[in-house]
Amino acid sequence: MKENSIITGFHAHVYYDSDTREVAAKIREGLGAKFEVVLGRWHDQPVGPHPKSMYQVAFAPHEFPQVVPWLMLNREGLDILVHPETGDDVTDHTAHALWLGKKLELNIKFLQGIS
Repeated sequence: MKENSIITGFHAHVYYDSDTREVAAKIREGLGAKFEVVLGRWHDQPVGPHPKSMYQVAFAPHEFPQVVPWLMLNREGLDILVHPETGDDVTDHTAHALWLGKKLELNIKFLQGIS
């Protein structure tokens, strides 16, 4: 059994498109105002393993019980990936992942270093 202590942090990836960017901005504003999070850059094109536009929100393990329920109630129909940071990117984005909304198909080969 793995211990929770291997989780050094969490990432939430908020996915959007041109029609929902304003909704994503509203969610981002709420996250920044209410919680101790680090808001990543806007990526208006797919980047890394992510199949569509998104921004990342990083937060510490102690913030999980506040951030994730807030996202559950305030995601406004957007799809969000929440995953731990354990040092194993592939497993964190797959077996350890939590999806709010629709589960999107990630490019896991990118995480494996396969092009």
